[in-house]
Amino acid sequence: MTDDTWTTITRLHDWLTAHQDLPPGQEILLRVLKLSEEVGEAAQAVIGATGQNPRKGTSHSWADVEAELCDVVITALVALRTLTPDAPEVFATHLRRVADRSLSRDRPRPSVRGASEEPRTTEGR
Repeated sequence: MTDDTWTTITRLHDWLTAHQDLPPGQEILLRVLKLSEEVGEAAQAVIGATGQNPRKGTSHSWADVEAELCDVVITALVALRTLTPDAPEVFATHLRRVADRSLSRDRPRPSVRGASEEPRTTEGR
C-alpha cells in the first residue's frame, strides 16, 4: 500500500470522527459493525451478478462486486486506523507474516476441490 493510501485512510478516519458524537469505546465497535454491513453488500452484489435471486434476476454487475469489495477494504482499513494510529505498520507486518506463512512453503497445498473439478475463472464478466 502506498503512503497516499494511508493518508487518505487517515483523512477518512478523521472526517468520520469529526462527524460522529460517540461515547468512548463505541467508535471501534461501530466501525467493525460497518465492516459487517459492507461484507453483506458485497455478498448481495455477487448474488445479483450471478442472478441467484429468482425474484430480482441479474440485478448487479461484476463491476458492482468490485466496488463493494473496495468498500470492504476501505472500511476495514478505517477500522484498523481507528484501533491504532500505527495502522500502516500493523498492516504491513501482518501482511508479511501471512505472506511468509503462505508463500514461502515448498510443500503442495491441499486441494479443496475434487480432482476432476475445474477451477472457476472470471471469464465472461
